[in-house]
Amino acid sequence: MTGSDLHDKFFIRHYCEGDYDGIVRLWEITGMGSPERGDSRQIVENTISMGGSLLVMEEKKTGRICGTSWLTFDGRRVLLHHFGILPEFQGNGLAKVLLRESLGIVKKMGYQVKLEVHSANYKAVNLYKQFGFRQLGEYNVYIIRDVSNL
Repeated sequence: MTGSDLHDKFFIRHYCEGDYDGIVRLWEITGMGSPERGDSRQIVENTISMGGSLLVMEEKKTGRICGTSWLTFDGRRVLLHHFGILPEFQGNGLAKVLLRESLGIVKKMGYQVKLEVHSANYKAVNLYKQFGFRQLGEYNVYIIRDVSNL
């Protein structure tokens, strides 16, 4: 698809409350969402109220949500996550368009941006490298998902 085709068929906008169910479906299909991650409607809205942003890529013809980019802000860095395109829309340059838009927001905010990506996700790793992301040393990432055991 050319740049004008992308513009004619898709657009990027900010999250609206009615988007949540479509976003969750996209996250489940792409493997970015699951109940143990704790990504509820309230969490999405909280992160937006704290200076974050959730971009939604939508197919104009159908209104179908085909991509997301969730930017959260911790007061120090912008964290880019839940960045993905539905499989049937991949390979057409949509990820580059969505990432460019996401990084435009980051630039306006004026903070560093950080993301996590599985090392075996070669397409994503290559995309992020094209946009200037570099691996942060030899760090391992650890998480406690169930805080009720603390």
